[in-house]
Amino acid sequence: MTWWRPAYVGLGSNLGEPARQVHEACERIKALPATRLVLVSPFYRSRPLGPIAQPDFVNAVAGILTQLEPPALLDGLRSIEAALGRPPQHEHWGPRVIDLDLLSYARERRTGPELTLPHAGVVERNFVLYPLADIAPSLDLPGLGRVAELAGRLTTEGLMRLESSGVSL
Repeated sequence: MTWWRPAYVGLGSNLGEPARQVHEACERIKALPATRLVLVSPFYRSRPLGPIAQPDFVNAVAGILTQLEPPALLDGLRSIEAALGRPPQHEHWGPRVIDLDLLSYARERRTGPELTLPHAGVVERNFVLYPLADIAPSLDLPGLGRVAELAGRLTTEGLMRLESSGVSL
């Protein structure tokens, strides 16, 4: 028997109608095999990280249930990125059509070249923690703490809640 496991995916875009890109990525997540989209946070506008001048991002977090193992789920997310036009080689902290990050997967902790769980840097990013807190405030990120408490340690500087996602579940 294959178990359904909860996972959370961070979504972001700052090119090509970013809100539409994030919405389309959610629709494609729904089409992943053995995966169900359960929750989508409201969308947020955020300032980009890093030294590159670029437009603001639209960010959200999707909550899913999946029977896929983490590497297979990550492969599915990478396929969605490619289908939406993200090149395989991209500038670190640069603009992007879509960015999908596997933030957490059940209670799993792992560190590797391809996948770190929970996602590296999640505790420093208000554009991840605030949307995640909207849909899973009591989620305990293994080794890091509860999402609501982690979000409470960060300011909302550069972050603005836009709207509900408009994604049908």
